[in-house]
Amino acid sequence: MIYNTLPTLFISLCSLFLLSENGASISTETKHSFIARHEVSNLDEVEVLYQDLQLKNKQIPTLESFQQAVDAYTKIKHKGLVQKELLTIIDFSLSANTKRLWVIDMATHEVKFHSLVSHGRNTGEEFATSFSNAAESFKSSLGLYLTAEVYSGKHGLSLKLDGLEKGVNDHARARGIVMHAADYVSESFIKNNQRLGRSQGCPAVPSSISKEIINLIKNKSCFFIYHPSRAVALGGTFVS
Repeated sequence: MIYNTLPTLFISLCSLFLLSENGASISTETKHSFIARHEVSNLDEVEVLYQDLQLKNKQIPTLESFQQAVDAYTKIKHKGLVQKELLTIIDFSLSANTKRLWVIDMATHEVKFHSLVSHGRNTGEEFATSFSNAAESFKSSLGLYLTAEVYSGKHGLSLKLDGLEKGVNDHARARGIVMHAADYVSESFIKNNQRLGRSQGCPAVPSSISKEIINLIKNKSCFFIYHPSRAVALGGTFVS
């Protein structure tokens, strides 16, 4: 798995330098070549995983969104935050009229759900273009989340989300940003209105499958919302 790469690299490097101290001749070029190969090992492993995903599933996320989501998943798995080997990806670079949510089993590399999902009414029309962490903005927030507890609200069974990135989505719980069912997230709504319905910032999903998705991913699984406007490496911005 990806999250085993760093310990392996550390042990291998130690072996190299021990050999050098014991008199074995290891050139600087060899050492640099070894390190260079392992610097891209994470990327290589993501691409291998992506290829496996392609073989097992008909519809999968773009490589760009998948790479960022797996990077996020790996980081919070290292921190011991996730309790389920599931990764939910929403790609807001895609049209709202297409299925742009995936729930992926990271153990079997199978897509468990591929679904329509809404964005906030002030985030855009058919395409999501503007995002916010502010209350009453009626905009979606990007980035890394951890799924939390469920409750029964005005939309039925709903799932609370904890934003893990300071200044990006860490107000999600206070804003009431949750996953819930919505009748306006459907093919029939698209047919009648030329676009999917929009929420107040929540990632709403079709009523027909909402309970199944929510019950699968609830209670500490990784949830990642991608958009190329924020195509940056995750740093030390996690909420502690």
